[in-house]
Amino acid sequence: MSASPLPIARPPFAFIGERLWLDFVNTDATRGKVRTDALLSFDSYLRWLEAAGALDSERAMTMRRRALEQPAGATAALVEARRTRAILRQLAERGFRAERARSDAVAELNRILGRSAGTRRLEIRRDGSIARTFVPVGDAFTGLLIPIVESAADTLVLDELPRVRRCAGSDCSRVFHDATRNGARRWCDMSGCGNRAKAARHRARTAGARREPVSSSDPD
Repeated sequence: MSASPLPIARPPFAFIGERLWLDFVNTDATRGKVRTDALLSFDSYLRWLEAAGALDSERAMTMRRRALEQPAGATAALVEARRTRAILRQLAERGFRAERARSDAVAELNRILGRSAGTRRLEIRRDGSIARTFVPVGDAFTGLLIPIVESAADTLVLDELPRVRRCAGSDCSRVFHDATRNGARRWCDMSGCGNRAKAARHRARTAGARREPVSSSDPD
């Protein structure tokens, strides 16, 4: 009898990957007995892009109107986003060691880049920071993936794959870029997986100490 699928939750978006494309991969991740998927609908896809800073509110509103006018296009865009995400997960988890994972990712990135033309510009955000944005003039739906694709391309061009990690938690599938100087980061976040691992080690040491036999001195 096959195991029942993990329940899918919708917690607040988490950005722990240190790279946009890794946070995108983490929109479908498992932690403990719960799977999270931020791409359950086209609107949730847009909301994630907004939260990630990859889509401004004005363009998001435009895409929502376009989705109402072209529902088939929105559905296809969501399918494409999930396909790209699956390929990027293979790149994150196996790309450093497996040439096939890298070549598949390069082919997918080139496919997306080839389908969307546009212009790049700088925009001043409400908090005063400046962000680089991509404004598509071709396939607007595919253009939503461009910031993610460029983030992954930067990782490949800058040879950052050796720094891409999967969380060391046995029940966590999140991935991240290890920016520590000595490359020693193991957990997606210390407040969650890191603390659980520390607690588990403490319990194991405590249990081991309790099982250790008490030695007695030999009688005279």
